[in-house]
Amino acid sequence: MYVCICRQITDNQIRDLCRDGISSLSGVREKLGVASECGKCGQQARIIVNEFNKKALFVDAA
Repeated sequence: MYVCICRQITDNQIRDLCRDGISSLSGVREKLGVASECGKCGQQARIIVNEFNKKALFVDAA
């Protein structure tokens, strides 16, 4: 699904960055440019990053 229409960034691209160690919206913004134009995608991008971080904590705990 497209998260950022301005930059054509998908949720999978954001998750891939999270798998590579990016753990914040600012890191995603730096790498992909998400939420750097109109900003409407910032909230959804943050949700994806936070969900990934929660899953990573759960997996690490196991």
